[in-house]
Amino acid sequence: MARLIGPSCKLCRHEGMKLFLKGRRCYSEKCALARKDYGPRKQGKRPRKLSAYGLQLREKQKVKKIYGVLEKQFRKYFKEAKRLKGMTGENLLLLLERRLDNIVFRLSFSLTRASARQLVRHGHFLVNGRKVNIPSYSCKVGDEISLRTKSREIVGIKEAMRLSQDREKAPWLEVDQENFKGKVVRLPKKEEIALPIQEQLIVEYYSR
Repeated sequence: MARLIGPSCKLCRHEGMKLFLKGRRCYSEKCALARKDYGPRKQGKRPRKLSAYGLQLREKQKVKKIYGVLEKQFRKYFKEAKRLKGMTGENLLLLLERRLDNIVFRLSFSLTRASARQLVRHGHFLVNGRKVNIPSYSCKVGDEISLRTKSREIVGIKEAMRLSQDREKAPWLEVDQENFKGKVVRLPKKEEIALPIQEQLIVEYYSR
């Protein structure tokens, strides 16, 4: 199971964007990125110009942090994306978005992908009525993701649903919060992922 070790807020400041790694704090005025709009150890310093390789590496690292995937697994996703028809970069993002832990996060049952991954690992979610405890499980169009009845009183899930009311919903997912379930109605388009990702830089990085 992928884990990011270290101060989560520094990762957001380093990338200059919210990665939603800290849960409740990301939705409050205590968010470190809202209070300090510069990277760690960069106050008053002139931004360093990155090389082409540096930009490619930075983009890869950012996407890995967002989805909580380690290098070995990320490389497997890239190889699979390259094998599929279409643009490799877009295929890569599509594979990452179809992860069960990401969909649980997108459905607002969790404040972070890390906590969504933990909930999935503990068997709180069903896919088409069957328990699935593999966070990397790839969901397909038509799959219904639901919360087990005995898990509906978990405080963290209720809080996530309440705090996520203002969060932009994924148009490719159908959400029924009243019945604690959602459905993959279609695959997402690149512009619907709503993340400032330059996937072509990742393709260039692995194509060196």
